[in-house]
Amino acid sequence: MGGSLVSAYVPGRFDTSDSAPLLGRREERLALDRLVETVGEGLSGALVLVGEAGIGKTRLLEYAADAAAELQIARVAGVESETRLGFAALHRLLLPFLDRVDRLPAPQRDALGSAFGLVAGPPADRFLVGLATLTLLADVAGVRPLMCLVDDAQWLDRESLEVLAFAGRRLHADGVGLLLAVRDEPGGALALGGLPTFHVAGLAETDARGLLTAVAGRLGPQVVERIITETRGNPLAMVELADELSGEQLAGGSLLPGPLPVGRRMEEHFLRQVRAMPAETQLLLLVASVAPPDDPALLWRATALLGLSPEAADVAVSEGILSLQNGLAFRHPLIRSAVYTGARAADRRRVHEALAAVIDPGRDPDRRAWHLASATVGIDEDVAAELERASERARSHGGYSAQGAFLLRAAELTPDPERRAGRLLASAGAHLVAGDPLVAQSLLERAVPGLNAPEMRAGAQQLRAAIEMFFARVTAVPSILLEAAATIGPLDERTVRGMLFQALEAAMVARRYTVGTTLVEVARTALKAPLAPSARATIPDLLLDAFATRIAVGYLPAVPLMRAAITALRTDPDLVEAGMPLAVLGWMAMADLWDDEGLRAVIERLDTFDRDQGALHALRFTLLDLASVELLAGRFGNAEAHHAEATEIATAVGMAADQLIYQVELLAWQGREAETRAAVDTVMNEWAEQRGTASTINHVLFSLTVLELSLGRYHEALACALRVYDDDEPGTGSLILANLVEAGVRAGDRAAASAALARLSERAWASGTSWALGMLARSRALMADDDHVEALYDESVEHLGRTTVATELARSHLLYGEWLRRRGRRSDARDRLRIAHDLFATMGATAFAERARTELLATGERARKRTEQTDHHLTPQETQVAGLAAGGATNAEIATRLFITASTVEYHLNKVFRKLDITSRRQLARTLHGEPPSGNT
Repeated sequence: MGGSLVSAYVPGRFDTSDSAPLLGRREERLALDRLVETVGEGLSGALVLVGEAGIGKTRLLEYAADAAAELQIARVAGVESETRLGFAALHRLLLPFLDRVDRLPAPQRDALGSAFGLVAGPPADRFLVGLATLTLLADVAGVRPLMCLVDDAQWLDRESLEVLAFAGRRLHADGVGLLLAVRDEPGGALALGGLPTFHVAGLAETDARGLLTAVAGRLGPQVVERIITETRGNPLAMVELADELSGEQLAGGSLLPGPLPVGRRMEEHFLRQVRAMPAETQLLLLVASVAPPDDPALLWRATALLGLSPEAADVAVSEGILSLQNGLAFRHPLIRSAVYTGARAADRRRVHEALAAVIDPGRDPDRRAWHLASATVGIDEDVAAELERASERARSHGGYSAQGAFLLRAAELTPDPERRAGRLLASAGAHLVAGDPLVAQSLLERAVPGLNAPEMRAGAQQLRAAIEMFFARVTAVPSILLEAAATIGPLDERTVRGMLFQALEAAMVARRYTVGTTLVEVARTALKAPLAPSARATIPDLLLDAFATRIAVGYLPAVPLMRAAITALRTDPDLVEAGMPLAVLGWMAMADLWDDEGLRAVIERLDTFDRDQGALHALRFTLLDLASVELLAGRFGNAEAHHAEATEIATAVGMAADQLIYQVELLAWQGREAETRAAVDTVMNEWAEQRGTASTINHVLFSLTVLELSLGRYHEALACALRVYDDDEPGTGSLILANLVEAGVRAGDRAAASAALARLSERAWASGTSWALGMLARSRALMADDDHVEALYDESVEHLGRTTVATELARSHLLYGEWLRRRGRRSDARDRLRIAHDLFATMGATAFAERARTELLATGERARKRTEQTDHHLTPQETQVAGLAAGGATNAEIATRLFITASTVEYHLNKVFRKLDITSRRQLARTLHGEPPSGNT
């Protein structure tokens, strides 16, 4: 039974020739109309349609294509047989536009060329490929707005899906729309997190009744009720069922079969249709189920090799199983799946063998290798070797998921046990890089029994540690890596030191929660493996020696080593991210020395380096440290902007869950008490203690100390600060000292304050920076006799006035003013307290500003309660764009730096100009570079 309404729900792939109206779907149509209208106006948008098979997602894509008839349209549909071919779907989507690739910036052009195998070079970073994709789509849309339609996204190869998701999250004002349809099944839309989603349900009852009437005529009331109930309004299920039931059953004259074909049973329904066809047709359908959809010539060559004529397709076409309108396509993906899974194993092997025979090995060696492997039974080293070569090609393109699949199948075909284990290990590593840690873990367990060589066993331990780190289970990592280093022994000094570097990194995160060893033991082991005198020390070498000495020997002997590492971070041309992002360890070293000048220089250098390399995982941590630098400088708006970008990247790389950890300190400085305490509870209960990351606990306690001090809750501040003091983590352990002195003095625990001051004195003199000496002078003032206090506060203000650490300068003014007021020197106190209040208010440090205002009121001055006026209510991204533009960067340079497009930059700048009521970049620079009161008087 048929009609125009039926074809509206069960069309060929993106076949828009049928102009039948879409039945019902009011909310869906409104959402799609809004998306198309937005794109047509030159803005951008993305939407993911999620629903079960047959629910009508493809028809909704067709509706969007019709609505976007005046726009450019690019289309791709996922195919199960291509899920292992990295970037295959992206290549099909972008193929019409590859003549514009030369217009991309060189790093993006090279990354995209590497991903598609068009140029030789290092493996393509998928996020740099994402930026290239975004830039290319925006360039195409500059001619006419562009809609990208992606069907069956659950069957896109992993790399393509992640790139499209990355691009989709960055579409703003580019005239590009991205509409994806994905099946509602476990993991189907996991990579699309962060994109707007619309869940497509079954038809409303009235629309479902209208569809059944249109396709089957009059039906018995009970029949209609049961069909709608059991199919849950699934259009495909209803249409197929109406076509299968007899007239008597439809009219209610005889019982309906049970169960009705819904969900998985739909495949069985289609399989019954296929098995009723001639054997030649079934075999041709099997070829079509695994052949690439965009190469019909290959399909016909394979069918000819199998002795099939083109006429074998006639029955399938006449029955509506196949469409020949655009090459050769199945009416619905479920049919493709049913054909392949329902075929005999021997027939599947025949088809794969035929396809392998007709594929040109010079043109598509990877697809040929996969078909050869699928046609092979038992073991075959020749095929396994070809798969291994294919895996290397996949790796060189950045297709790590494909690399893992090729290696796994190669291992299954490998006769030699040790070589099989090595391929399993390599496959596990590729799966981990691709983001499949559970698969990696399973393959690792399979590989270990067959690994005999020491370097292979050590490699397995390194991979085990990497898997633990992926899950943020850091506590066992140091002992695992120590064992790996011991396995290699003196065979490879450089590899051993690399393992010890990673072990120390992990131990510095876990600290007291480390199992199987201790932080001090790891540091001592590292010191027992010094670099050979003739070897050149790399940045990781210098950091390893510095932190191992700091932990195992002490602060003073580590100072020159930390300085050497900081100098290398600032100047060494061989800057390479390895293990934990360098920004994390760099921040620890520079904070431990109170080196604000080095801190900004190093973090800004790493920011540029990570962006140039497309190293988004490392960039995320660099941005968090850049936010810390801006926080210290009192530029909270900039800090928020860096946090926002780090959050976007965390979403892109699947690590958004721990973002709250890094926002706690900013919340505390802003005086947002309720939000800070809620964040602290969440981080402590759901992350830090549960996962054994003592470093996170120290960070949270430090932030809480700042909040309690700003609120004048000194006993609570003391309790928090003492815990950080006792652990003495590099960086946080030094920065907490001045806070502990203040909390101890104000809480009446001079013993705790004296101990902190003694440690601070030793370290500040060894550091010698203005930041360190300013903090020392302030802390000594808190403990000094009245005769010396004023000189010490003056010394503190003088030293901190030479730094970029405006937050601490403001605190010195505040403490100075509080002391002056208690001494009865109201006029002098007002001067200091006004400076402190203005600095805090300008920053947005509301609790500290209120503390200063309260003190001013006590001097008799009427101080207005100021609200935060920073950044003119710019959003975080507007703040970033405005800052870069004010610094002289072009739109193209800003776009590259922020991983967005030039048109999006222009969009944000226009909004900034309107908000600030300005018309030029020169005015923007003057507006943004207006400095707050220096206060260094």
